Amino acid sequence: MRRRQHIRVPVPPPTAPADGPRGGGVRPPAAVEPPAPQPVTPEGTLAPAAGDPVDVEREAGVARLFELHYSSMLRLAVLLGADDPENVVAEAYYQIYRKWRRLKDAEAAEAYLRSTVCNLTRMRIRHLQVVRRHTETPPEEAVASAESTALLHDDQRVLIGALQQLPARQREALVLRHWLGLKESEIAAAMGISCGSVKTHTARGLAALTQAMEARR
Repeated sequence: MRRRQHIRVPVPPPTAPADGPRGGGVRPPAAVEPPAPQPVTPEGTLAPAAGDPVDVEREAGVARLFELHYSSMLRLAVLLGADDPENVVAEAYYQIYRKWRRLKDAEAAEAYLRSTVCNLTRMRIRHLQVVRRHTETPPEEAVASAESTALLHDDQRVLIGALQQLPARQREALVLRHWLGLKESEIAAAMGISCGSVKTHTARGLAALTQAMEARR
């Protein structure tokens, strides 16, 4: 009988796994590049992203409002009787900066700024009245800053003294109408009341102011 011949088949040598060397090794993690630093303004605050046109437009819009209307808003706060008009106006600009996305146009921004100054001044006066009622010793007389004082002449200071004796709503209506020259609709929007109420407050305030000025003579 013939003997069976055994044929040897060559076996290839073992290879290392695709994910690392033999023995279950793991590939080292790929290097991650650090994020690019965000630009910083000279004041130390983060600059708005270059790709967000709304933020860029807000920065430019608020800066334009400050340049055009800061002095008039400061005068408004002084005439309304704010003891710290600079802080009132600064807070008004801060609020409009935060709510810029909700505003429709530049005219809406100016109207909102004016309304905010009125509201903040009214709230400040009410707060001081409550403090005076609940303190045994009256607070020290507020000293006007040099900036707010420079905005007024001597006769205006006398008039402001008379204005302080009026109720807040009458004082606001007179200042907005006769010092800022606003229309009744604009005054109503700034004070948050109807045009009919604007007429009532203006008429009563004018009569009371005339009486107060005559008493000072």
